[in-house]
Amino acid sequence: MADNCQAIRRDTFGSVRVLIHAISSYIASWNENSAPFEWAATADEIIAKVAIVNRDFKKLLACNLQ
Repeated sequence: MADNCQAIRRDTFGSVRVLIHAISSYIASWNENSAPFEWAATADEIIAKVAIVNRDFKKLLACNLQ
């Protein structure tokens, strides 16, 4: 399945029809092996990390404005 994705990103296609076929094949393959996504972090952990990134971004921005 990962190979199909790499092929779509890296190949060249002779026509839009060939590209559409490649994408359709990838989607069909993905759907055959699909599984529900399970979050590995809690909402609080994600929000805490976003806050850290926001804080660091603001510091970087302040340094660049000086």
